[in-house]
Amino acid sequence: MVEALLDGLLVRGLSCAPHVLTRLFRELHGDEPTIGQVVERLLPAQRAGLRPLPTPLPVVPAIAAVFQDLVFPSRDRDLLLALAVSLDDALEPLLEFDGRTAAEISAAAPAGRHLVVRAGRARFADPRLAIWLRAQTDPTVVGVVHHRLSAVFQRRGDGMSADWHRARASLDRDPGAAAELTRIARELSEAGHPDRALLLAQEAAEHAVGVELDEARLVAGTSSVGAGFAVEAAEWLGSLFPDGTERYRLQGLAGLLTVRAHLQGAVPDVDPHSLRPRSDDRDDWYSWTRAAAVAAVLCAERSDRTGMRVWLDAMRTGTARVGAERELRDPAVALCWLLVGESDVDEATGSGPLSGRMLRALRAAISGDVDLGLRILGAADATMESDTDPLVAGFEHSPVVRAYQAVVEALLLVWRGDIGPAREKIRSSARELPIAMPFAGLGVVLARRLDLAVRGEIGPVARALTAALPPEAKIDVIVDKGIEAFLAGAFDGAASSMRLWLDLGAPQTTLSVPGLDEVALTWEIGPSAPTIVAPPEVVLAHELRLRIATTTDGRWRAECEEVHASARTLRSPFARARVEAMLGIRCAIRDDHALARRHLQTAEHLFELAGATAWARSIGHRVARLDPDESDAAAIADPLSSCRYAWAQLLTAREVEVAMLAVAGAANRDIAAALNVSVRTVEVHLGRVFAKLDVRRRVELTALAHRTNQHL
Repeated sequence: MVEALLDGLLVRGLSCAPHVLTRLFRELHGDEPTIGQVVERLLPAQRAGLRPLPTPLPVVPAIAAVFQDLVFPSRDRDLLLALAVSLDDALEPLLEFDGRTAAEISAAAPAGRHLVVRAGRARFADPRLAIWLRAQTDPTVVGVVHHRLSAVFQRRGDGMSADWHRARASLDRDPGAAAELTRIARELSEAGHPDRALLLAQEAAEHAVGVELDEARLVAGTSSVGAGFAVEAAEWLGSLFPDGTERYRLQGLAGLLTVRAHLQGAVPDVDPHSLRPRSDDRDDWYSWTRAAAVAAVLCAERSDRTGMRVWLDAMRTGTARVGAERELRDPAVALCWLLVGESDVDEATGSGPLSGRMLRALRAAISGDVDLGLRILGAADATMESDTDPLVAGFEHSPVVRAYQAVVEALLLVWRGDIGPAREKIRSSARELPIAMPFAGLGVVLARRLDLAVRGEIGPVARALTAALPPEAKIDVIVDKGIEAFLAGAFDGAASSMRLWLDLGAPQTTLSVPGLDEVALTWEIGPSAPTIVAPPEVVLAHELRLRIATTTDGRWRAECEEVHASARTLRSPFARARVEAMLGIRCAIRDDHALARRHLQTAEHLFELAGATAWARSIGHRVARLDPDESDAAAIADPLSSCRYAWAQLLTAREVEVAMLAVAGAANRDIAAALNVSVRTVEVHLGRVFAKLDVRRRVELTALAHRTNQHL
């Protein structure tokens, strides 16, 4: 249902992050017209999940129409309003507030028809009623309800709730309530409830003054970080710089760097030492040191080695001063180097969800044991571990950290070749968590590539994730266009996209995500190759595709057998299928249809096993084209463009030009005139072309060109 809503909103030009829409779906009773009208009222940053939703949500015409004739006695109205403004749904405080029993309310009171009471809890049968009530009730009446609730909770010994309602009832600043609200907000944030923590911290900031105001701002900002509200967090934490209380400014520095990196696409270019504590307080130095460690990891996620080294140097200075080498420095250094592709530099491991479990899982997978990596991640769910993580202290249970874990799990499933399960993991996580933040948008890239592998096109969840990214948070979409064209059988379109991608420097995520080696080699093999973080199987599969693409026809038979033997060692059905598919296409181009069919049918079966339905469908079409009829042959409009791109993998640029002109029927003298070279030069180039493509005459070269077009 959420996906259908996303699709409809995107058609209307309204992007909405999937996890934001999921919350709206719950709070608006799943009513599509209401959801659409509320989304229209939201700020772009709220739709993108970069700011919290307004509390309460706006009363739109669809809500007003449902309840316009509803009238309650004042007692029932106050009861329902008390539930609407309460921090939770506990039934006992509401009964004490109202004075009736649950049975009396359910059986006779008009309010009972609008409540669901079960297991000591009370909720609205239609949550939209809470929105309508709060909007329709005079603020003075709302204040009285808050005041009465404060007294109820005071009698029950619930100081936090009492302070909350007292603050909400107050027309003036109430500094006495601020400190307790801030304390509880901090506890809620660290327990993984950042939305409620932000609500309390915002209220505390309305009443606090001086140092207590800075603390409330800090907690509001860090709660926003944990929830993924990057714009909100940047404003709260930014308000502490440069003149806020130093302790709270330094405690918020790691969060501020995190959200700025997400919003700006890069870690802020500042001198770490300019932010150092002005005191000798150990806690202040520890906060600064942790911020440097976080910044180094953020740089590593974005392949910024220079920035990473600057922040690591600052972190080493700090850890030496506070004695945190083992708990903070070593795992942070290890994680940074792993993310930039040098996982064997440091084998240290920390504790907690990121510097502990996530680091161990990635290291196991990159070392070749993806199953172990997945078991490490799954162990956290089974044992409910709650280790403190020095790198992300206070955020261990936050949605952002859970999003990191979800993205890594989906990536490991991709590396194992489980494309279908990986897609389900990333889609389900996107509906609940801010998965666009981890690893510089890796979750969005995965969502798009997995949709293409399964659907052949990018679905509404992935499109909504892409649209919700901050403008400066760039991810590469050119390869996606190439994959979509390739799977649709449009080789020219795929080649055009990949040429542009190569011209732009072949941008890609550091943690390897499947690209389109079939058309453009995503990285070279050798000492000068860019570092790609991936398991050995992923690297081997790429090497095999490279060999297929660059082997001359003279060496093809021996190379084909060797590549096939190596491909059979790949455990990932997706990785092996792509190698088998390339072998089949190359055999088809050589007119060996029997062998081509075997390779292609193997690839089709393996793609289906991996859940890569669109790839399987594409290979099925290639199998069907092995024996084209006349209408298929007539549909081939331009036999040269595909060959030009494919042969460019094997021939020099000049050899390609000569070969294409020869295929077009030009004589050697005409080719020489067209290229402004001698006839002898043309003959030399043609001789090299014949040798590399394993043909002896022009007619064989022309036939090879047509087969190449047909099977690509």
